[in-house]
Formats: sequence, C-alpha cells, structure tokens
Amino acid sequence: MSILVRPDTRILIQGITGSFGARHARLSLEYDSQVVAGVTPGKGGQFFEQNGWKVPIFDTVAEAVRQTDATASAVFVPPSFAADAILEAVNAGLDLVVAITEGIPVRDMVQV
Repeated sequence: MSILVRPDTRILIQGITGSFGARHARLSLEYDSQVVAGVTPGKGGQFFEQNGWKVPIFDTVAEAVRQTDATASAVFVPPSFAADAILEAVNAGLDLVVAITEGIPVRDMVQV
C-alpha cells in the first residue's frame, strides 16, 4: 500500500468553517499535519484560529493552492456539494483529494 500523506504534505481543508471541517482541522493540527489553508466560499480573508494555530481561509481551491502551495485536499462538505468540491480540487491541480462525506448522490460520483 502506498503512503499518500507524508509529513511534508501541505493540506487544505474544504469546508473548514463547518463543524466537521473545523473538528478535523483541529485534530490534524494537533497531530502536527501541515494544514496550510481552508476553503469556504464567501469567507476568504478570514482565518481558522484554534489553540494558537492560524490557518488562512480562501474562497476557492485554486486561490488557496496559488497562495499556499497546498498539495492535497480533505473535503468536509455536505453531500450535495461534495462532487463539485472534489472536481474543484482536481481542477486546481491537486493529485490527492480525500472525501469522507456519506450520502453523496451516486449520479454525482459517476460524474467525478
């Protein structure tokens, strides 16, 4: 099995301001993962601040990748937005996108 995430992986979290995204961002930071950006449309320019960490939030994945050199995305968005979030990350040039969202419509995943 390949190791997909290494200590130098630069992670962005799509949906970082939602409850699941914020929780997993905090856990990842506590585990010393390099969470370099968050993405939540309409909240660009803000920061995810927790226990001394300050992670910039961007409106788009492309902008986050340009500004932070992120190399992977973790997707924590509602099922109806998951396919678009995954495609946005791929279109921004990320080779690794992880989504644990349950209940994504089958038709949406076929398009991904």
